[in-house]
Amino acid sequence: METIEEKFRQLPPNLQEEVVNFIDFLLTKTHSTARKKTSFDWIGGLKEYRDKYTAIELQKKALEWRD
Repeated sequence: METIEEKFRQLPPNLQEEVVNFIDFLLTKTHSTARKKTSFDWIGGLKEYRDKYTAIELQKKALEWRD
């Protein structure tokens, strides 16, 4: 039975590059699925504005900034 390395060497250079790209993709996919625990350190970050703006005012402002 041939090893992966032996099969890889039999491929033309352009297909070897594709194999390497695919392996990189799989590695990236694997690392991105290992999710970190969500941090809530942002909570309370805007409490100084609590008395200045209502949630509805902030929603309207966010919609204005989008357009």
